[in-house]
Amino acid sequence: MPATPPQPRRTVAIILLDRIVALATTARRVLSGRDDASRITWVAVLGVLGVLAVTAVLVAGVLRTPEKLAPVTLDPPLSVDPVGTQPGGTPRARAQPAATSPAVAAPPPAASVTAVPAPTVEATTSPAPTGSTAAPTPAALIADFAVEDTALLSYGAAVTITNPGPVPTPRWTLVLILPRESLRVSAVEGAQASRDGAVWTFVPDGSAGAVPGSASVRVTFRVNGAPTGAAPEACAIDGVACTGLPS
Repeated sequence: MPATPPQPRRTVAIILLDRIVALATTARRVLSGRDDASRITWVAVLGVLGVLAVTAVLVAGVLRTPEKLAPVTLDPPLSVDPVGTQPGGTPRARAQPAATSPAVAAPPPAASVTAVPAPTVEATTSPAPTGSTAAPTPAALIADFAVEDTALLSYGAAVTITNPGPVPTPRWTLVLILPRESLRVSAVEGAQASRDGAVWTFVPDGSAGAVPGSASVRVTFRVNGAPTGAAPEACAIDGVACTGLPS
């Protein structure tokens, strides 16, 4: 009697596949005879079973060939050599002196230069300049009052201002005091006039500014009033009384 050929050995994966096919056939039979709600429930159950089956197949494959998994190897620790140690029997290298460069000869000293004495300059003594002389002081001016013409209600007068010294006098002030404030002065020539009550002040204008040395200038004006009752009570040039006033 011939020997029966040996049956091939079934693996775990084949067994799991047979179980999955059997479950699928059973689920088809059940779903063909139930309503929609039962069908949805069985579809969900079958999905879960399928996921479990696939997981089981993967686990079986891993367990069957564990030798294919590459082991994890760790790098050996680094060796640290002690600092400052030398292997026994090795002589230390001796420090070699640095090569010295040949000495460079110093340059020859520069030729000595004979100093030439500077020419002596004799100091010349010059007389120190004397201080500038002060400008001479102008002399005091002299003023002379005179009535030149008379009318019924006014009179004309003139004041002659004389410089007796040689130095010109650039500025001067003539003061005339009338007896009443109602009296007025007009037609002034040779000066500029201003009043403060009955006091009239005359200062030089452009035509009769400075009084030259040993010369004189004239100031003429008219007073509205009779000479007997409107004659000046006082007259002065730079504080010096005028001459020629009626007594």
